[in-house]
Amino acid sequence: MTVILGFVVTMACLLGGFMAMGGHVDVLWQPWEYVIIGGSAIGIFVIANPVKTIKDAGKATLEAMKDKGPKQRDYLDVLGVLYGLMRELRGKSRNEAEAHIDEPENSPIFQAFPKVLANTELTAFICDYCRLIIMGNARPHEIEALMEEEINTALHDRLKAQSAMQNMADGLPALGIVAAVLGVIKAMGALDQSPELLGKLIGAALVGTFAGIFMSYGMVGPVAAKIKVVREKQLRVFVVTKQTLLAFMNGALPQIALEHGRKTISSYERPSIDDVEQQTLGDGAPAPAE
Repeated sequence: MTVILGFVVTMACLLGGFMAMGGHVDVLWQPWEYVIIGGSAIGIFVIANPVKTIKDAGKATLEAMKDKGPKQRDYLDVLGVLYGLMRELRGKSRNEAEAHIDEPENSPIFQAFPKVLANTELTAFICDYCRLIIMGNARPHEIEALMEEEINTALHDRLKAQSAMQNMADGLPALGIVAAVLGVIKAMGALDQSPELLGKLIGAALVGTFAGIFMSYGMVGPVAAKIKVVREKQLRVFVVTKQTLLAFMNGALPQIALEHGRKTISSYERPSIDDVEQQTLGDGAPAPAE
């Protein structure tokens, strides 16, 4: 919602300031200039990116609009799953522990936290490394390197949409100049007309430059930046999982291992120690949403 609010404030100040200076808003309405700029930008975007990235860019834009990053409740759910699994790994037989990670959809631990289970990528990440812990022949530093490599690969994939959007934003000012040049060419063909008509044609051409720059720095660029913020936040739950499981592998008790993971959460969303204790000591049952 902050993205929509930002657009509203931007447009209100832009148009309001222009009108306060004595400008006429109808002069800015040059639909074919916007067609030239926007259509060319979309066409170039399609040329430059594979189909998967194009589709993901649409998904990433919606995520940015809705601010789909994890909240405190999501982190508590992840910590709850990890605590339940670590207790199983520590106190139960190998077969009993494996039952939770081989079929997480049937595991009471995962079923208690449906949002974690719905995140198939995160669930697979947790199960894969719990399975390596059960096998018992992997060294913690090797697991850490593998986790970091997987997280970095996932981040690279998730930021392809942001990079594509940013590249489009970088090209919009140049496309605005192209539209303006085309408008000037049209105006040059009307030099024999009245100064009033010629002035309107030149003004319409200059709208292209304005539109290209504004669409770049006032619309597409900020959305690309928000996509990066949201996508990086979405991977924070993987970092929490990594630090928690590594601490457990190095001999920390489950409750202490959770603290290693909790400390990697941004202070804006980080749950308190009391919140985590309530989550884990309550047999992993999710607390009521705020």
